[in-house]
Amino acid sequence: MHSIDWVPDSERHGKVSHLGAIWFVGDINLTAMATGVAALSIGAGLTWTIVATVLGSLFGTFFMAFHSAQGPQLGLPQLVQSRPQFGYIGAAVTVWIFALINYVAYNTSDAILSGDAFNTLFGINTNIGYFLAASIAALIALYGYHWIHRINRWLTWPLLVVMAILTVAALGDSRLPVDAFAFGEFKGAAFMTVFVIVAGFQLGWAPYVSDYSRYLPATVGVRSTFWWTYLPSGLSAIWVFCLGSVMYAAAGPSATPVQAFKSAADQLSAGFGWVAILGLLVGLLSVMAINQYGGMMSMISIRDSIKPVRASRQIRAIGIGIMFVMVWATAQFVGVDRFNTFYGNVLIFLAYLFTPWTAINLVDYFFVRKGGYVIREIFSADGIYGRWGWRGNLAYAISLLCMVPFMVTTPFTGPGAAALGGVDISMFVGLPVAGGLYLWFCRSLDLATERRMVDEEGILPVAH
Repeated sequence: MHSIDWVPDSERHGKVSHLGAIWFVGDINLTAMATGVAALSIGAGLTWTIVATVLGSLFGTFFMAFHSAQGPQLGLPQLVQSRPQFGYIGAAVTVWIFALINYVAYNTSDAILSGDAFNTLFGINTNIGYFLAASIAALIALYGYHWIHRINRWLTWPLLVVMAILTVAALGDSRLPVDAFAFGEFKGAAFMTVFVIVAGFQLGWAPYVSDYSRYLPATVGVRSTFWWTYLPSGLSAIWVFCLGSVMYAAAGPSATPVQAFKSAADQLSAGFGWVAILGLLVGLLSVMAINQYGGMMSMISIRDSIKPVRASRQIRAIGIGIMFVMVWATAQFVGVDRFNTFYGNVLIFLAYLFTPWTAINLVDYFFVRKGGYVIREIFSADGIYGRWGWRGNLAYAISLLCMVPFMVTTPFTGPGAAALGGVDISMFVGLPVAGGLYLWFCRSLDLATERRMVDEEGILPVAH
């Protein structure tokens, strides 16, 4: 395993279709389904929540899938590829710390739900339940890329069956109001908050999506990688999020996510709730492994920017252990009773943090450098990409400031959003501002020299 290093062509393998399994299964778990719970709790109404969920999923997954397409072309972890935009040290400060927050936040949500699921299934203490879940996930993460891919392929069909039966149970639930699927009043503020939550969940994959395509052969094209990521992830997200909303609508606002899912499944057949929660818990163990692996990679990347790190299983184990402690402490503070509020805010704030980054990274890859990077320079603190990439950092900071007036959060509503009746359009501000500013700042780059260095290195193709 290459940890944060570049993967040479001689060690590339696998099929692009393998991405379908990992990103389809990646959304079939308790935390992803709880996204539907958080979305419905905003107050847009069930049908408008479903509409916003579909649109938000398609929107967020679009950017996530283009990040995935970088993997086979570069053979690099997603966050290491941020060095050309933000600099050797700048990427560690601007991007990787936010990515680490991303992993801790999602793993905390996973921890709370896995503990609750173990308690529901086996009657054991939630802390012990989380310890068991995290230990299993840590073992998978320790073995890394290949085992994560393999396990997700094994889980595809069993979880597909669970989802199909859950869908029948949810739609036939007698507790659903007669007019549950009536459109009702359109509430623009709530609708857009649901959109941001769902888009934010999918965009949350972006900082590490290409980590699971970078071992594919370099001959795998951008188009095929994009579609084998976009369709499986987008469709499963829509299915899972909407199903979560429907089951929560039937169970009522006093139910925890695990209680809502179990009770809906039991409406179809007594005892099926136990099976459904077990299946969703197994899916959660898989995504916990992905999040632990990604968090470990972020910590190694940050450490490597200060002092070069030699890849080893020991350093991976240390990173996973640190993740375990950080997540456990955060989960203790939040607790299952405050899960919906915590998780909803997590999704919103992460959407804000990664919107400018995704624009800058994709503009750099597809429009500025057009896939051509000097690999050895990415791993050099004094290389051509510099220690601090002022272009990326400045574009990020300005775009984030431009987003603030249009943000809507529990503690703060920006003046621009307030003038729009509480409608959150911050993502639609941040994306063009960040991308446009970065493209403008890059006019002073000596791209001819960079392209010559890429050609001389002879590792990556470059579009002239």
